[in-house]
Amino acid sequence: MTNEQLQIRVEQISHDFFKKPFIHKAYFNNRLRTTGGRYVLKTHNIEFNPKHYEMYGLDELDGIIKHELCHYHLHIGGRGYKHADADFKNLLRTVGGSRYCRSVKPEPVRTPARYMMLCQNCGMKYMRKRRMDTSKYVCGRCKGPLKLYKMEEANGTQG
Repeated sequence: MTNEQLQIRVEQISHDFFKKPFIHKAYFNNRLRTTGGRYVLKTHNIEFNPKHYEMYGLDELDGIIKHELCHYHLHIGGRGYKHADADFKNLLRTVGGSRYCRSVKPEPVRTPARYMMLCQNCGMKYMRKRRMDTSKYVCGRCKGPLKLYKMEEANGTQG
């Protein structure tokens, strides 16, 4: 979807659901990371995260458009446009906009633990990515001495 198509879609949703015109600009902003869209108070423009459309499709984008248009029309009309305001919550419920958008962050790749510290008294295991000097630390449960194993050694000794 291009910015021109997005502009037409926002104007159409504004007309159909809010019965008011959208006379400012709507466009995609690739720099948005943690949000689906943003209503800019100073310019009255609305920015959208293109990743939401790419990952979840048109229905998700329509929900975000309705959400941002609630901010837009309430702010222009001098009513409560913030998330906590009753005017905003009521209008959002009326038009069927999304309260929250889904995450577009990829799941972080966790590096597996390479070391294991084992308490010599109680057997408590501490998994670590980095090697540690066990002479400086004791078990958090029983204060017993710790012994360091590489994961290959730890798997071999337990199995």
